[in-house]
Amino acid sequence: MDNSTINSLLEALRFSPDNLPLRFHLADTFLKLKRFDEAESQFIELLNQSSSSQYKYGLAEVYFLKKEYSKSIVILEDILNHEEHFEALILFSKILVAEHSIAKAQKTYQRALNLNPGYKDDYLDSELRMAHEVYNDSDDDEDDEERNRQMVTNHFLQVSDINFNDVGGMEDIKKEIDLKIIKPLVHQELYKSYGKKAGGGILLYGPPGCGKTFIAKATAGQIQSKFFTVGLNDILDMWIGNSEKNLHSVFEIARQNKPCVLFFDEIDALGASRSDMKQSSSRHLINQFLLELDGMNSDNEGILVIGATNTPWNLDTAFRRPGRFDRIIFIPPPDESAKKSILEIKLQNKPTEAIDYKALVKKLDNYSGADIEAIIDLAIEAKLEQSFIDGIPKPLTTKDLANAIERHKPSTQEWFNTAKNYALYANDTGLYNDILKYLKIKK
Repeated sequence: MDNSTINSLLEALRFSPDNLPLRFHLADTFLKLKRFDEAESQFIELLNQSSSSQYKYGLAEVYFLKKEYSKSIVILEDILNHEEHFEALILFSKILVAEHSIAKAQKTYQRALNLNPGYKDDYLDSELRMAHEVYNDSDDDEDDEERNRQMVTNHFLQVSDINFNDVGGMEDIKKEIDLKIIKPLVHQELYKSYGKKAGGGILLYGPPGCGKTFIAKATAGQIQSKFFTVGLNDILDMWIGNSEKNLHSVFEIARQNKPCVLFFDEIDALGASRSDMKQSSSRHLINQFLLELDGMNSDNEGILVIGATNTPWNLDTAFRRPGRFDRIIFIPPPDESAKKSILEIKLQNKPTEAIDYKALVKKLDNYSGADIEAIIDLAIEAKLEQSFIDGIPKPLTTKDLANAIERHKPSTQEWFNTAKNYALYANDTGLYNDILKYLKIKK
């Protein structure tokens, strides 16, 4: 499209400024021509006259192409808070990949695929590997194993790009992990002289949203090792025997990439108490898990297995025997330093004005990292409504965030109510003493 056509559109708008379809056509034209500043101006003008999700998405796309991801995210979250918008979900997934939030990108992309199961995006498919293979009844076990290994390698293998320097506060936790996990891996020869092996298993437990996954990844970065993350859906398969095969393949790939950290999220879903299991297939999977942890037919030295759970009391007791998950660390809600760090990171590149972090942190007792992120989202939503009036982002203030805190109560309270009962009445081994210590309860 040449300049004369664009000039004609601008002239038509001069005589009919309220013609929204015409203005949208002009905005979309500027976008396709990569004239992003002009496209941004037209989309903002559209939003001054209408709150259509079509116009919001157009502006979000402009900011995405300008690599102003924070602005784009604010608008996309506003759209998705009101509707399951397919294009918004796809764009949000791409931004999350660009910002290395892979787990969240996978969940967002899956939401989009739920709306349009036949959709394919080469970029997102290559980055997120959403599709899981279903194993056929092939008689060639070697082909099955090779296909399984390839799927696991592509899906799980990462190099951790964070370490303990990226974890705000939580000094006691980092010190404990350093002593129990990192030093044995870094000083393997020293440990061997005492007949001790490096690696093994550690269980991180605590309320949801408190950074167990982040801590695990930071641990991998601290020892400069590869990082594998495994979820329930990555293991379970509808065909009998394939879940055990998937689990074995995960461990085999880890053994080929030592030293490494193998991280199982929500491990209680895979390792729930066998006494509660009604299906023999579930018990077989737990037995396979225990066999892999013991390394009966393989060498697990140099593999650090980390499990994360919100409900350690549901985990089969056999997992806590020596050589398995015999080191257990409580991950509480973030301390003051960590909360300040989370606020600063989440508010980075967002319009703010003289934030009093110290005052806000005092209001955040028992708030998880996920809670703090939700508070910021609430404050942004309130500001976004004001910003749509003139298209100018309004800065977030301490008062805005304090108001959001009043609206969002800590999600950890229910967890602590349950955990306290286990710590008080089912704690013969002292497993949950850290919970009592955190709650300042003397037994």
